[in-house]
Amino acid sequence: MSGLMLEPTYTIPSLPPQFDFETPRIFKALNKAARSLAEVKGRAPVIPNQGLLIETLSLQEAKDSSEIENIVTTNDELFKASLDRDRSLAGPSKEVAMYRNALHLGYTRLLETNLLTNRTLIEMFRLLKNRDDGFRKLPGTGLQNNRGDVVYVPTQDSNAITEQMSALEAYINSDSDLDPLIKMAIIHHQFESIHPFPDGNGRIGRILNVLYLTKEELLGIPILYMSRGINKSKADYYRLLQDVRDSGNWEDWIVYILDVVTETSSVTLALIEGIRSQMSHFKKTLRSKHPRIYSQDLINNLFRHPYTRIEFVMDELAVSRPTAASYLDKLANDEDLPLVKISEGRNNYYVNIDLVNLLSNGQN
Repeated sequence: MSGLMLEPTYTIPSLPPQFDFETPRIFKALNKAARSLAEVKGRAPVIPNQGLLIETLSLQEAKDSSEIENIVTTNDELFKASLDRDRSLAGPSKEVAMYRNALHLGYTRLLETNLLTNRTLIEMFRLLKNRDDGFRKLPGTGLQNNRGDVVYVPTQDSNAITEQMSALEAYINSDSDLDPLIKMAIIHHQFESIHPFPDGNGRIGRILNVLYLTKEELLGIPILYMSRGINKSKADYYRLLQDVRDSGNWEDWIVYILDVVTETSSVTLALIEGIRSQMSHFKKTLRSKHPRIYSQDLINNLFRHPYTRIEFVMDELAVSRPTAASYLDKLANDEDLPLVKISEGRNNYYVNIDLVNLLSNGQN
């Protein structure tokens, strides 16, 4: 809703909030989350090409994060959309593709500066929503439940929004005695409560989570699969966000976020191990049965793109069209490999069935 004069229902606190975060419940949840996340960081390098892992997992993260906002697309639609790099996407597939692009942009900026700045957040918002503005300028923003009732009204004044986001930026990039996992939960709540953008706040906030963990070196690369966990408990996510505003119940919110980290670390580990196992099988089969076309670049292509096409192989392996087509057709005709050729009219594409099933199910 917009255009109405609404009275804010929550006073944005200065950071860190005045709360004792050293409770037994928080410590217990923190220890589990920290151990689980350390496993993800330690295990990720088993995939030598880390860019491949970012590409593959970020596509599913984009899908699940968008689904939290009721932007629903199937894996088939998503992977098909990624086949045509030049196509003007529309609808849910476009929203999901823009999320992944925004995540990549944020990670690039983080690598350049080791900072998470408001400038980067605005860049991500503009890319995500394909618009050229930034923080909210007009009053009238209120968040509604599924019955249409206004349940939360953030800051309406544009100057106050800018001040609050400047304070949040300083907090994100400052040293702190708080564990980074607890601090991430605080940052996420503060960002969602400021609600700085006209649209896309939830998705930008979830990108901020994984970028912050990467900045603090709890992850080597931004691959934690948090949106799937939040999506499974979406009602709790929104309820606990609001509980902090209504009653200052930080403990339940912090524990919830830490539990999501623990759960989604397990899912991410399973995906990493599944991808490693599948790549190993593909590599052995390719070497033994097709040594003349074996290359690590070809394997990387088939695991970077769950649905691939001749043009992708041409570009990434620097081979001619007939050569690329020959490679893919030979592999698709091998019953020991999970590559399937799909023909739709004059267009052919090749599906890595085992990888698609792994990504769809979140388990090996």
